[in-house]
Amino acid sequence: MPRFKQVKGLTDLNTLRAYVETLGVEIPIDGEIDPSGALAEPMTIADGYAGRKVAANRFTVLPMEGWDGLADGRPSELVKRRWRRFGTSGAGLVWGEATAVRHDGKANPNQLVLNETTVDDIAELRTLLDPSQVTVLQLTHSGRYARPTTAGPQPRTLYEHPLLDDRDEIDSSTLLSDDEIDELVECFVAAAVLAEQAGFDFVDIKACHGYLGHEFLSAQDRPGKYGGDLEGRSNFLSSVIAGIRGAAPHIGVAVRLSLFDFVPHVAGEGGIGRPATAAGCGPDGPGPDGYRYAFGGDGTGLGYDLTETHELLDHLAGLGVGLVCASAGSPYYVSHVQRPAYFPASDGYQPPEDPLVGVARLIAATAEVARRHPNIRIVGAGLSYLQQWLPNVGQAMVAGGCAGSVGLGRIMLSYPHMPADVLAGRPLDRRLLCRTFSDCTTAPRNGLVSGCYPLDDFYKQREERVLLAAAKRRSRARLR
Repeated sequence: MPRFKQVKGLTDLNTLRAYVETLGVEIPIDGEIDPSGALAEPMTIADGYAGRKVAANRFTVLPMEGWDGLADGRPSELVKRRWRRFGTSGAGLVWGEATAVRHDGKANPNQLVLNETTVDDIAELRTLLDPSQVTVLQLTHSGRYARPTTAGPQPRTLYEHPLLDDRDEIDSSTLLSDDEIDELVECFVAAAVLAEQAGFDFVDIKACHGYLGHEFLSAQDRPGKYGGDLEGRSNFLSSVIAGIRGAAPHIGVAVRLSLFDFVPHVAGEGGIGRPATAAGCGPDGPGPDGYRYAFGGDGTGLGYDLTETHELLDHLAGLGVGLVCASAGSPYYVSHVQRPAYFPASDGYQPPEDPLVGVARLIAATAEVARRHPNIRIVGAGLSYLQQWLPNVGQAMVAGGCAGSVGLGRIMLSYPHMPADVLAGRPLDRRLLCRTFSDCTTAPRNGLVSGCYPLDDFYKQREERVLLAAAKRRSRARLR
């Protein structure tokens, strides 16, 4: 695999700064952490309809699910354990995990579903958090990545993608009609009404990571009212938000958004990720319009241009949205862009760039939208690879206006009380720092529940650990 320096080996700030400089990227880094400084400041979130909510500090728990709910969409004891840990994390904002608006939209057979039969159980999750924490529940339909039963994938798509359809063995029979999308809009609205009933402060209309809400944004080739120009491609989001405003005016609306996307990557020589290509599509064989299927992309498939992203955020602000989580890409086809890591998941590829380059790219894009849209609170993401230096970078981001809040994803599985330690001025517990081993992704990709098997004693003792070790051995052999 590429020989990049691992962050855990960058043992002091000078070494970190010097190494980042050799990579030719910029990452804001503070020297000292002030427990009463930028990260401790309250964050006011203004929703144009539901009013204002105040998070106690600038830490956010990002949506972390475990592929471990019950088959009927209710939370299991494993789900409740995770939420209890988030409740004691010290984070001011908890962005609850992906919850399907109906069963056929689940990304896995054990994903949560919000409906009339599960609402009381999902309301219980809110009671496991601290009452002072501001809460978001992420609503989703998984689109081309729908897998609601153990029978296998049951994808629904919006247009014919020249790369992903072949990769996922999808044909035109999976395409959603406009009438079906109209029905789905109503499902999102109905779920938002239930989320309000369950006590959540916001719902997130998920528009990231290759799932259905994200695929709309690249549907330039789709005819009709849900594709074509940006107005059409954002019509699904607009319709859902408008419906929520009418049916549940007291719940805020947030969006987790992939600010940009890249061309899908595959494992190449030595298992290292390289761009996938097809006739007329991709950086090695561009058509007259280049790579057309990356919202926020620059046309090459390997860079970003946030022109349309800014237009969409302006539109969302006009709909009263005051909270956005800034992500990028997808874990399914550009994992190095979406969540920089040193070690790939079992079905992934070795990183084609130093993961710090991916971190820097996400920070730069997040900073651009945060400064351009000051009335929207922007939550950063993709920071777990920073490990022991995450608080130093997070503090610099908030103090410098690069983000309103520091989002913590994978690291919350291994070290859920990191925010509490930082805000109390305690030294980090380095034994619990996420080292991006990707076991939390490799496990569910092999039919196991997700969790931090290397560092969380609870998961170390589960029988799935043996099965996970075997899956990782097979993965290493494949990537050699």
